[in-house]
Amino acid sequence: MKAVVYRGPKQVTVEEVPDPTIQSPTDAIIRITTTNICGSDLHMYEGRTPVEEGKVLGHENMGVVEAVGEGVDRVQVGDRVSVPFNIACGTCRTCTQGWTSFCLRANPTEGVDGAAYGYANMGPYDGGQAEYLRVPWADFNLLHLPAGEEHENDFTMLSDIFPTGWHGVELSGFQPGDRVAVFGGGPVGLMAAHSAMIRGASQVFVVDKETDRLALAERFGATPVDFSAHDPVEQLMDATGGRGVDRGVEAVGYQAHDPSGEEHPELVLDNLAQVVRSAGGIGVVGVYMPADPGANGELAQQGRIPWQFGTFFTKGQSMGTGQAPVKRYNRQLRDLIVAGRATPGLITSHELGLDQAVEGYQHFDQRDDGWTKVLLRPGRNA
Repeated sequence: MKAVVYRGPKQVTVEEVPDPTIQSPTDAIIRITTTNICGSDLHMYEGRTPVEEGKVLGHENMGVVEAVGEGVDRVQVGDRVSVPFNIACGTCRTCTQGWTSFCLRANPTEGVDGAAYGYANMGPYDGGQAEYLRVPWADFNLLHLPAGEEHENDFTMLSDIFPTGWHGVELSGFQPGDRVAVFGGGPVGLMAAHSAMIRGASQVFVVDKETDRLALAERFGATPVDFSAHDPVEQLMDATGGRGVDRGVEAVGYQAHDPSGEEHPELVLDNLAQVVRSAGGIGVVGVYMPADPGANGELAQQGRIPWQFGTFFTKGQSMGTGQAPVKRYNRQLRDLIVAGRATPGLITSHELGLDQAVEGYQHFDQRDDGWTKVLLRPGRNA
């Protein structure tokens, strides 16, 4: 089959690789209909992770069940399904508590709880930027979708970014009527803004500098804040009469940078500590790494990020962090899509054939105007 393979910093190729096979009675094989390029994939693409050369990439996947192991009885061949990026056993302590993003059994990597498809340190699993994908523990992990092709661009966001944006809002301690500031207008940040609006926020701000992202934020009903025009803290404090916001979502991560492009991994955390009111909450779903050898400072290279913790403590703020447990949310989000209440596919900018993946990575990594979310269709030729 064809698949997108990592070959080094700024190098991915579309190659022929072996088809996946049933390795366990609880496995399923999915024929991929849509797979997305995620902002998290760019950390690997840019050489900022220890991902091994030859890894098949792709953790945002959906498709149709092609084959099942003899131990699979809920999922059937022909089912249309969403594949959560978390690979979870369903029976360990964290899985039974609903924290499938920290499964204790799926990842043999020492010191890492939680597994995912096609990602650095997240286990030996190939990704789904390919024609087919093996899914372990299929009965537990797969989410049924309505048959057919309706809502394809919406449903493809269920594997990661829509639940992750929702999780960022949840981690912040959100309550209906709250004001929310989302830092980062990429796909996850836009999904956090969409989630906050669906959940009854009185006002949502999205902080970014890219005009295409800020325009999409407005389409979701959010107020855009261009941090390249003026200090975002001052803009947000002015917009809230000096009160600040009730909740903040960090959707940027360890490669945060100022308008000039210089990296400051502490930048967004500092800004949130300043703009979130006393006793407010912050949800962090932007990716941070235990070590980042590519960082521009010695502490950041060690995964140590000095930030305004004193302000955070003094204001009595709370913070939740970590990867989203997709299964905690994806059934409800699916139903919001079907009911017409959620339209996450609105962020889609490009739908490419799998053989155009190299082009898609290049444009998305360069933040070229209009390249906000790239979907790959293995069944479509360039």
